[in-house]
Amino acid sequence: MTFDWMLITRLVIAGLLGGIIGVEREFRAKEAGVRTHFIVALGSALFMIISQYAFGDKPHDVSRVAAQVVSGIGFIGAGVIIFQRNVIRGVTTAAGLWVAAAIGMAAGDGMYSVAIAATVLTLGCLEMMHFVNMQVSEKVVDITLLPPDGYDPLQLPGKLKEMHINVENFAVSDGRIRLSLRFRAKNVMDRLKFLMDNLEGFTIQEIN
Repeated sequence: MTFDWMLITRLVIAGLLGGIIGVEREFRAKEAGVRTHFIVALGSALFMIISQYAFGDKPHDVSRVAAQVVSGIGFIGAGVIIFQRNVIRGVTTAAGLWVAAAIGMAAGDGMYSVAIAATVLTLGCLEMMHFVNMQVSEKVVDITLLPPDGYDPLQLPGKLKEMHINVENFAVSDGRIRLSLRFRAKNVMDRLKFLMDNLEGFTIQEIN
């Protein structure tokens, strides 16, 4: 049994580059992390190597196996996309897995410079957009409050307006007040603290 160190190097580089993207995703507490991205990139590189070398001198189309990787990775990507409370989550992570597969294929073909460049560009995009979103984007927070005895819930929207808090949705059920509030993403915790400091007697039952 002989080892082809060139092919093994391709596998190692593919796994490492995929894992680097996975580190960013795991740091952001996303659905797919280091292990998933590492394995996707490694598997894609392995399929590329198989398509090129596993059939020996037999006539074959080396692109057929690679083409199946492109379509097959969609099944894994679809698994991390979640539709919850009218919000779609996980699309960026699914796209990251798709890119990790492409990076693995490039490394598996020996296109190291292309694979590294794609990894750098992917990380740059993810980090840059995270910074921009934290600075300018807004987040909707769902809160369930239990008001003090004798409090008229209909007074609350006016009070929140005076506090310059944007109310997306307001509902009262079983004595509980359910609010959907819109905050700047970077100020969520500070605004929540400000809210509770100014709502004396209220009890928070749930925050989402």
